[in-house]
Amino acid sequence: MSSPATIQPFDGKSVCLFCGSAESVSPAYLAAARDFGAQTAEAGWRLVYGGGGVGLMGASARSAHEAGGRVLGVMPGFLRSRERLFDDVETLVVTSMHERKTIMYDQSDAFVVAPGGVGTLEEAIEVLSWKRLDLHHKPVIFLNINGFWETLLAVLEHSISEGMTPASFRQGYTVADTVEEAIAQMQGMDEMPHLKHDRR
Repeated sequence: MSSPATIQPFDGKSVCLFCGSAESVSPAYLAAARDFGAQTAEAGWRLVYGGGGVGLMGASARSAHEAGGRVLGVMPGFLRSRERLFDDVETLVVTSMHERKTIMYDQSDAFVVAPGGVGTLEEAIEVLSWKRLDLHHKPVIFLNINGFWETLLAVLEHSISEGMTPASFRQGYTVADTVEEAIAQMQGMDEMPHLKHDRR
C-alpha cells in the first residue's frame, strides 16, 4: 500500500517512534521522550509517530516541533478523542490501525521502540517479524530506559535458546540504554549489519 499523496515531501531521513500514550508513568520515560524528540530534530531527522498528544507520544512530538523539527503523525479516526490528536504538526487521520502502521512503516528509515504498553509491544513485534521474513532491513532500536525492555529481550533470547528463532535474529535489533545511544545508532544505520538467516 502506498502512502497518500497528501504527505508533505521530506528529503532527509525519518525515524518512527513507537511509544506509550499513558500519562501516569515514570517521569524518566516522559523526559526520555522529550529528549528523543528534541535530539531527533537537532539531528535533522523527521519524527514519525502515532499522532497523539498524550503520554510519551505527545511529549516527543511537542519537543521535536518546538526544536524546529519535522513531525508526521498518523492517527486512526476512532482514536482521536482517546489519544487527543496533536494537530500543531502534520497529521494524517486514517481509517484503521493497519493503515496507520503501514504509513508509519513506509515513511520511516528506522524504528525506535520507547517504553509503552501492549500497543507499542504489538508494533515492535510486527516490525521484527517483518524483518525476520526479509520484508525489510530497517534498523529496530529498543530505547531501554531504566531497563524497561529487559523482560521482552529475555523472551526473545529464550525463543532463540529453545530453537524457535535462529540465533542470527540477534542481528535484527539493537538496544540503547540512553537517548544519546539511540540517536547515535540511528545515525550509524548504514554501518549496521543486515540480518543473515541461518540455514535450516
